[in-house]
Amino acid sequence: MESAFERVIWIVLDSVGIGEMPDAAQYGDAGSDTLGNIAKRRKLHLPNLCRLGLANIKPLEALEPASDPAGAFGKCALASPGKDTTTGHWEMAGIHLAKPFPLYPHGFPPEIMKEFERRIGRETLGNKPASGTEIIKELGEEHLRTGSPIVYTSADSVFQIAAHESVIPVAELYRICEIAREILRGPHEVGRVIARPFEGRPGRFTRTPNRHDYAVPPPPGMLLDKLAERGTPVYAVGKIADVFLNRGIARSVKTKDNADGMAKTAEAMKEQRNGLIFVNLVDFDQQYGHRNDVEGYAAALEAVDQWLPSLELASFDALILTADHGCDPTTPSTDHSREYTPLLVAGPGVQRNVDLGTRKTLSDIGQTVAENFAVRIDHGTSFLGELQRQ
Repeated sequence: MESAFERVIWIVLDSVGIGEMPDAAQYGDAGSDTLGNIAKRRKLHLPNLCRLGLANIKPLEALEPASDPAGAFGKCALASPGKDTTTGHWEMAGIHLAKPFPLYPHGFPPEIMKEFERRIGRETLGNKPASGTEIIKELGEEHLRTGSPIVYTSADSVFQIAAHESVIPVAELYRICEIAREILRGPHEVGRVIARPFEGRPGRFTRTPNRHDYAVPPPPGMLLDKLAERGTPVYAVGKIADVFLNRGIARSVKTKDNADGMAKTAEAMKEQRNGLIFVNLVDFDQQYGHRNDVEGYAAALEAVDQWLPSLELASFDALILTADHGCDPTTPSTDHSREYTPLLVAGPGVQRNVDLGTRKTLSDIGQTVAENFAVRIDHGTSFLGELQRQ
C-alpha cells in the first residue's frame, strides 16, 4: 500500500496546552489554559502558527484566526487519567492507562528510601518535590561535602537523582538510577527515573547534557512497535527515545534545549526522507512552565513560530504539531495542567482549512500515522482521509 505521506514530521511542543478539559477541577487545574492565559498576559507574535490554524482552534487574545488556514486544525483530549509526559506520549502511540502513575507530593516513603540507600551504599539528601535547578542550589554544597545524591520529585511521576559529575561520575549515577528503577515497582512504579548530573561550584552549579531517563517499558503493540515490524524507520529527536525505551526507533539523538531540538529536527529531515521523525521540544515545560516564567514561555513559542518556515516541507511530507499536556505558567501552581492539546497538520499535500474538531484522544494522531504507514494500533480514530487533497 502506498502511503498518503511518505514522511511524517511529528513535533510535540511539550506542555503547550490550549484550555482546561472538563475534568480539570478534579486535578486542581480549573481555569488552566496555557496558550490562552499567556496570550492574555503577554501579546504573542505567532504568524506562522496562526497561518496553520492555531487561532482557529479557539479564540486567543490578539491572535487573528486565519481566513483560509494552510492546514488542518483541532484539539485533542487526554483519555487516560493523569497529566504527565509518559501518559501523554504513550497515549499518542495508542496506549491508554487504567490508572495514573503515582505522584509523591510529600516525598517518597521511608521503605523506598531505606532500600534505595541500602542498595547504593550511600545516604541521600532532599526527598521532596522541587525544581531541579533550585534543589541543586539548596543542597549542592552539602552533596559535595557528603557524597550523598540528591533525590527529588515534581508534579510528574518521577524519581530524580542529581549528582555532581566530580562526586558521582555519570556511569555511577546511571547505575544508581538503574537500582532505583528496579526498586520502584508495583504501587510505586513511577513513570520515569531520571539521572540529573550537574557541574560547577556552589553558587554556580549548572546541569549537564548527560541527563538520562529510565521509563517504564511501554506495553507491546504500540505505534513504534508496529512501525518497526513493518520496516518503517523512526527517527527520534529529544526525549522521545527515553519515553519509549528506544523501542521501534531506528535512530535517535538527544537535545540540549529547544534551539538544539529544532536544529536536529532539520538535520533529521536531511538524513531521513521517509517514515516518521518524532520530536519533543522540552523547554516550554522544563524551563518555563514549571518555573511560571510567562515571558520565557512566550519567547519560546515565538522562536518555534519563526523557525517553522525554514523546515521546507517536501511534497510528500505531513507536519504534525501537538502537545502532551499543559503547564500553565500564569497559575499559582507549577504543576502540569489537565488541558486539551492543540493539533495542527500541514504540508504541500495536506488539505487546507480542515476543522478536525475536538478529538476524544491523543491516540487519534497515532492512529492517523499508523494508517498512513499501513498499520493499526489499539486505540484512536484516524483522520487521515480528512487530510488528503481530493
